[in-house]
Amino acid sequence: MVIIIGAGPIGLATGIQLKRRNIPFQIIEKGCLVSSIFNYPTNMTFFSTSDRLEIGDVPFISHGPKPTRSEALEYYRRVAESFELPINLYEEVTSLEGENGNFTITTDKNVYKAEKVVVATGFYGSANMMNIPGEELSKVKHYYDEPHPYAWQKVLVVGGGNSAVDAALECYRAGADVTMAVKYNTIKPSVKYWVKPDIENRIKNDEITGYFNTTVKEIRKKEVVLDTTAGEKIIENDFVLAMTGYHPNYPLMEHLQIELTDDEKCMPVYEENSLETKRKGVYVAGVVCGGLDTSRLFIENSRVHADQIAEHIEQNL
Repeated sequence: MVIIIGAGPIGLATGIQLKRRNIPFQIIEKGCLVSSIFNYPTNMTFFSTSDRLEIGDVPFISHGPKPTRSEALEYYRRVAESFELPINLYEEVTSLEGENGNFTITTDKNVYKAEKVVVATGFYGSANMMNIPGEELSKVKHYYDEPHPYAWQKVLVVGGGNSAVDAALECYRAGADVTMAVKYNTIKPSVKYWVKPDIENRIKNDEITGYFNTTVKEIRKKEVVLDTTAGEKIIENDFVLAMTGYHPNYPLMEHLQIELTDDEKCMPVYEENSLETKRKGVYVAGVVCGGLDTSRLFIENSRVHADQIAEHIEQNL
């Protein structure tokens, strides 16, 4: 038996490869199916084309050249149903004991025995906090869903990447008074090429106020304090959308006793070919392998992990 922790695209792909090899497995997911994609903005369009998101050789046909969030959710539901993957949703892994070939996995609902464990938990479940006064206020959101709640409100968007740009543009077009606080001196070059000129022109035309080389110092009920190049600036504010990025679930990796690199990337240590960690019998798959370097791995270039892991498990059972 193999336990796969995480029902994202790579967790599902790993399950498919194990099933093709007649290796028993169980997928355990603390949230909903492909929860990272579910938490993307409602109107989000992927950077990748649909064929680059396919798993299990199941065609992904989208209405446009790049699929939407809702199309991806439907696609991965269909794949999971088609392969009849055993998935337990809303069940959280709390500990892993034992050794290679004889693991005991404890969740908040059950206890499992397994010979191998695959960790495919992604990084979107844990937001990077700003660690500033007022961040705990209910007006502060680290996940953006849709623009309607922010119509006619004074909204501060923190960040200069894709998530921040999408949130700023959508809120602006819904009638919000949008300000952006970007810690860099420009919008990130990695922003989707069909969106980047749009946000730059909105800022240039003063339709969206942009503060660059700027951080947020404090959040108050009706205002925020910015640390700008011209000094401290206080602006009126109703909502803060902190699009400050995300990181892997490090407490879980600590519970699983997965060794991490001691550099700024804080990546799990694993064998390149098999993706087996220093804890024998425990594998990592998907974007979690990149640690804090969250712009290195995506669905499209980590799909191969599923086959690598399944092949290694088959050879070592």
